[in-house]
Parts: sequence; structure tokens; C-alpha cells
Amino acid sequence: MGNCFSGDDQGKFAVGATSSSATANGPNDAVDNFFISRDRDRLFSQIELSLSATNLRDRDVLSKSDPMAVVYIKGNDGSLQELGRTEVVLNSLNPQWITKIKVTYCFETVQTLLFHVYDVDTQFQGPEGKTLKLDDQQYLGECTCKLSQIVTGSKHSWSADLVTIADSTESTRAKKLGRLTVHAEEQLVSKTTAELTFKCTDLENKDFFSKSDCFLVISKSLETGATIPICRTEVLKNNLNPVWKPVFLNLSQVGDKDKPLIIECFNFNSNGKHDLLGKSQKSLAELEMLCSSKQGENLFLPINIGKDHKSKVLKSQLFVQNYSESVHHTFVDYLGGCEMNFMVAIDFTASNGNPRLPDSLHYFDHSGRLNEYQKAIQEVGNVLQFYDYDKQFPAWGFGGRPIDGPVSHCFNLNGSHEKNPTVSGIDGIMAAYRQALSNVSLAGPTLFGPVITSAATVASQSVAANEDKYFVLLIITDGVITDHQETIDAIVMAADLPLSILIVGVGGADFKEMEMLDADKGEKLHNSTGRVASRDIVQFVPFRDVQGTDISVVQSLLAELPSQFLTYMRKNGIEPKPKLPIP
Repeated sequence: MGNCFSGDDQGKFAVGATSSSATANGPNDAVDNFFISRDRDRLFSQIELSLSATNLRDRDVLSKSDPMAVVYIKGNDGSLQELGRTEVVLNSLNPQWITKIKVTYCFETVQTLLFHVYDVDTQFQGPEGKTLKLDDQQYLGECTCKLSQIVTGSKHSWSADLVTIADSTESTRAKKLGRLTVHAEEQLVSKTTAELTFKCTDLENKDFFSKSDCFLVISKSLETGATIPICRTEVLKNNLNPVWKPVFLNLSQVGDKDKPLIIECFNFNSNGKHDLLGKSQKSLAELEMLCSSKQGENLFLPINIGKDHKSKVLKSQLFVQNYSESVHHTFVDYLGGCEMNFMVAIDFTASNGNPRLPDSLHYFDHSGRLNEYQKAIQEVGNVLQFYDYDKQFPAWGFGGRPIDGPVSHCFNLNGSHEKNPTVSGIDGIMAAYRQALSNVSLAGPTLFGPVITSAATVASQSVAANEDKYFVLLIITDGVITDHQETIDAIVMAADLPLSILIVGVGGADFKEMEMLDADKGEKLHNSTGRVASRDIVQFVPFRDVQGTDISVVQSLLAELPSQFLTYMRKNGIEPKPKLPIP
């Protein structure tokens, strides 16, 4: 995790509202609904929760548990809303999670939190922890408290034993399964981010048949003397003089440039017992001076002799090769000055089944129950429509045969043979989709390249016209693509444009190959000539993976959109513009 800065996290979840809660007639809608939904007139503070645990139960046979924590808030009706999940810590019964859980603290409200801890099965480990089915993981225990207990606790911390109730009608005796500690800090708002490149020299070799596998952990100290990790670098294998990828520390994470940070260097061990190779304590201001001096700082190891706490200075040194500060604007900063245009492409291949039959993925139920295509259009569209000021949405179909024509892999859903694929509003997409099923024969194969190229053309024309727009293409499909390389080529090209691609897989197909398009779940994409995509623009979610979970398809799809948006803006040096006038 070389990139640790939290600026993008502030925009990790798309801001919007459902159609029932908005009056959509101008560019203020998204911002207005954002503030309305957060009761801007009430007294509240944004709180960041840091979690750690000790003495967890070991559920793995050949190693230790791989714990992840999930935090819920209980509603007035007793329902649970998931606030967030930590990362998975490998082989540890005493995890200190780095991922923070954000919650809005309201003084006048009793807010009940529930903490669940799971051992994540090896086959499910990966960056997509938010989509894990918790029923597939081993439950380690839980505890509950009021948010007010944490913020009023000693040093804003609270601890409790993890418990579970025996699954028996004869006994409800609670079992102790370890202890969870939660620390609360008010989230400071800072757009200033420090970028640092760390280097170490002459590290101790802890491995017998190779050199140490080194990584850094950066933590901040609490008033209690305890530390909270805020950043971790990647592991550099077989290297005693490592230079890590730049890390990004937002001043909100650090609190103060003069506040000491603890920088620890470890040798990675797969059993979770990492060897401490040395540590240093420096504030951001001191690290900046260390960079300017081009000098190294000797690491030290703490030594406890009886009641004496001493340290041994090592020959190993820590260098800061680069230090810079910059202002990183948030997703909300761009709202109102940049329009976000919604586009959709629908799969018309024969594998969807005869639309007239109830087992078809394109079947329209007379009871009004939506099929998965309609659900995806409505759920995603209802969020993004507030960012598209004219609400004229390009809509295409692919893999079908329009009346009196050959199979087309990119045809206008509105039936027009002109170069205008737009329809009006989400209702317009739904109506055009239904009408197209009467006029288009399902065919095949499944090709993404043409629709991605069409969307990229629209985005490219907008850039040429110097328009302040960002485009979001939603592709809904039931099968695996057959133009794999052509699709990758189109994605690599589109990555340089203001465009993100959301893909929803419907039905029961095996979508493993589709996940390769999402850089979160596989290697970076290379086109036919070997060129690497400049950024990740694809988010793929199988519809069935989020059914029956606490995460909706729209949350899974849109979770990364703000960070993809910000990456494009920052790569191209685009600053937020003044709010656009109402059209």
C-alpha cells in the first residue's frame, strides 16, 4: 500500500439522492441533496474510528486467523447499516487495522454501534473486502457500545471483550473471544497532502537464504502513549537498501506538522511475526528538513533492561529522498463546476433468453417487478442523474440485430439511424430499452470494444471543445466478452480521457475473465502494443455477488468513481471551476 493518502477517501462514496428525495432542475441538485441528507443545520462532528484487537481466537490450522472488522450503526427501528470494513490483516491474533471507519457524531442522538470481527478465508482475500459475503467468513465475535461511550471515554478510547452467544436454547452464557479497542478522533479537514519517498540503507539481514523483505509502518502517538498506524508501504523483497514508492500523508491524518510520527521498518514474515529492523521518530517538519539536508537518520532499536527503557543506535539509516506538499481538492470541490454525463450500453445477445419467457434476463414482469437490467439502470441512474444537467443520456445496445439490418455491436437504443443516441432521463432509457426488445432480435457475440470506443469518442469530442465534463459509461451484460484484446485496447485508450466504465454482470455466467478488466482484481491493463493504462477506469460487479448483502449494486459500482474522477483531474492539472450557471 504505497499510496496511503486519504484525500481520495473523502470522495470515496458518490454523493447523490434517490429520485424520491430530489427536485432535479439545475446544477445545484447534487450539492443541495448532499447537504440536506446530512442535516447541515444540526450540531455534528465527523469522527474517525481506529480499531485494534488482542487475543483473537485462532481459527486457521496451519497459520493464524486473518481478521477483518465490520462496523454497523443501529437505526431507530433496530435495523443495521454498515458503516465500513477494515482491511484484512494476515496471520495475526493482535491486529492493528489501518483503515479508519468514518461516522457522523450527533450530540443529541443515541448512536449504537456494533462491531463484528471475522477470519477471512484465504480464497476471499483481496482488495475487494467491501463485497465479501460475510456468511462465507468465520465469525470470531462481536461487541457493541454507544458512540458517546467512545468519545467520552478516557483519551477517547473504549475497550470491550468480544463475545458470542452459544447457539443453544439451554444456554446464553457469553464466551470471551478476545478484546476490541476503539479510538475516536475528530476528523480534521485539510486539503494539504505531503508526498514522501523513503529510503533505508544497511538494514539488518534477518533471512537465512535471502535478504530481508522490508516495509515501513508510519504511526502517530496518542495522548495515552499508544500508537495508531496511519500508513504502510509495500514490501520490497530481498533488499537491504530499499527505496519505496512514494507515500501520501494528508495533514488530517497527521494532525500537525510538528507532531512526532513513529516510522518503523520491518522484515516481512508470512506467519505474521514481522521482525523490527529499526525505528525513528520524526515529525513531518523534521522529515522535510531531513530531505533538504540530504542526510540520513540512524535507526534505533528499543532495549528493555529491567525497568530501564534504552535504545540501541544502529548503522542502518533512514533517508527522505523527496518531500513535497500540494493541495489535493476533494470530489465535492468539483461539484457544480464540472458536469458528469451518464451513458448506458445494454447486452442484446441471445444468451439472455427469449424476452417473452419468464426465465429470460430481459423479461418484463407484468407485476412491475424489475429485471436485473432495469434494476441496474435505475439504481445507478438515480444517483448519477443529479450530476448530468440536461439529463440527455446516450444509450446503446450491442450484440443484437435491429430490424432489416445486420448484427450490430453498437446501435442506438432509441432506434434512430442518425448519430444521436440520446434519450431523455432515466424513464427515457427504460422506455427505449423496452421498445428496443420489440424491434431488435437477440444475436451475438458479446463485444465491448465498439461501445467503449463510441463512449470514448463522445468524451474526446468534449475535451476538444474544452468542456468541463466527465463521462460515466454503464455496461450491463450477461456473458463473457469474446473481443478481449480489442476491449483492453479500447480501455487503455479511454483511460486518457474523462471517462469511467461501470460493468454489471447479470445472470449466472462465470465472470472470472471479466474481472481482469478491473485493475483492482488483476494486473494493470496492457494494450496490443504493450502500453499500460494510465489509470484504472473500470469497476466490475456481478449482480449476484451483492444480492443478499448489506452492500447495494450502486454502492459497489460507484465506490471508486470519485477517486477515478480525481485521478483524472490531478493527472491533467485540472483545478475546480466556479459553479456552472443553471441552464
